[in-house]
Amino acid sequence: MTATERNTDVVHAERFTDPGLHPHKLRLADTDPQAAKRTERIVTLLFVLSVLGTIGTLVAYVAVPPEGPTSSVRLSTLLLGLGLAVSLLGIGIAGIHWAKTLMSDHEMVQERHPMRSSDETRDGAVADLNVGIAESGIGRRGLLKGAFISALALFPLTIAVPLIGSVGGDWNISKFKHTLWKTGMRLAIDPSGRLIKAADVTVGSVFHVIPDVTQEYRESHEWITEKSKAVVLLVRLKPEDITSEQGEGWSYDGIIAFSKICTHVGCPVALYEQQTHHLLCPCHQSTFDVANGAKVVFGPANRPLPQLPITVDDEGYLVAQDDFAEPIGPSYWERLK
Repeated sequence: MTATERNTDVVHAERFTDPGLHPHKLRLADTDPQAAKRTERIVTLLFVLSVLGTIGTLVAYVAVPPEGPTSSVRLSTLLLGLGLAVSLLGIGIAGIHWAKTLMSDHEMVQERHPMRSSDETRDGAVADLNVGIAESGIGRRGLLKGAFISALALFPLTIAVPLIGSVGGDWNISKFKHTLWKTGMRLAIDPSGRLIKAADVTVGSVFHVIPDVTQEYRESHEWITEKSKAVVLLVRLKPEDITSEQGEGWSYDGIIAFSKICTHVGCPVALYEQQTHHLLCPCHQSTFDVANGAKVVFGPANRPLPQLPITVDDEGYLVAQDDFAEPIGPSYWERLK
């Protein structure tokens, strides 16, 4: 760049002046005391609504505990969700409305300065903060201040009470070692519960399978937990394509069944690629070879999927020979591999 060009740039830069801030526009609450009072009441009511939402959440947790039949769990979840929503929205909307209508909205400009400001600048910043606190009205609006503090103080109870209530929960880890599957239990399609005959399973087809239990048990809260451990993916291959010798005799005419619970962190493994016989976990891309005992061929999982030994009964229905030979799902403190 020549000296002439640099001088030209300087001249052009001098043509532009700092436009400064736009003229400040007063809000209705700044000029009308009645409007300010009305806004204060609205904000206070929103904080009170948040308090009521918190109380409602605690009442719902005690009155409708998340246990028992499925309908009770769903109702409890709905009530807890509504209570939390009202509590959080009350605080959030009240804070936004307060900031936009009552707190000071004067624009302030602070020039850039070294990281450590002078004592005078620091004192000035503290003074500005005190002015902002005073102009927010929190000091002279006692009712609003009380509602604000009450909403913030009570909201943590919506998290703390359920958390404390669950501290003494069931820590029996032996339940991870067993599922509902037992000798002679029939395989059923998830979620319809229709039983599966070996003749219904064609080569290359995939079935999502659950144990055959009574309708009454399927409506219980216990079923939700037990089903999550017992879900199975059933695939039919050509018998000659099965290369694994592990669990020999556990399949029937190319029909094999493996746990759907990934051995990495427990996501449902359900993406099957027919040509490669690979089974993919969508969470972290762990890949298992169904034709070779569901051994890991890619990804962070470090164990094969447990195989469910199956056969057929006298009527041709697929049944379990026994439970899984090893615990399903990811590792835990008594099982590192």
